[in-house]
Amino acid sequence: MHERQASCGMTCRTMQTKTKAEARASRASTIDPDIARRFATAVASVAVFLDEIRQFRAKSLGISGPQFALLMAVMDLEQGEGVSIRHVAKAVHVDPSFITTQSKLLEKKGLIRRQVDSHDARVVKLSLSDKAYKQIAGLASEERALNSFIFEEIGSEALEQLTSQLGELQNRLEKATVKLASGL
Repeated sequence: MHERQASCGMTCRTMQTKTKAEARASRASTIDPDIARRFATAVASVAVFLDEIRQFRAKSLGISGPQFALLMAVMDLEQGEGVSIRHVAKAVHVDPSFITTQSKLLEKKGLIRRQVDSHDARVVKLSLSDKAYKQIAGLASEERALNSFIFEEIGSEALEQLTSQLGELQNRLEKATVKLASGL
């Protein structure tokens, strides 16, 4: 079998590629539009509930939901030297000017540090302050209890798999929006 594959070279690879492409097309054509709409509605509903939870958590810190999302993005993205406003904006899907404005407000509250990048003075990097870390740590037990309640029936492995699948879907949706913007 291996000798046959080696001897057929590019032709076999092209046939395998076509077969994979045909398989994807076949799977796509079997997606029921009603199921796709129900899925989109369910995901939108989940997003609304997650936003409400974010609003409650933000309120406990005395900030807005979008400011809480900014703090969480900085915490997730920052790796010791701060994270650029542009990267945070991309992560939370907003314009960088919004991050600039909100990070200045959070800096006044003592929750964010803003520093000009030492390599490029046009770039401002954000990092959490010690005060922010302490306040977020104060929410940890509440977050663990909430996560246990929300995800107890799913389980850790299934949640990891679902998260991975949603990440793949997110990438496909991003590509789809680019296609739609360019006129498909």
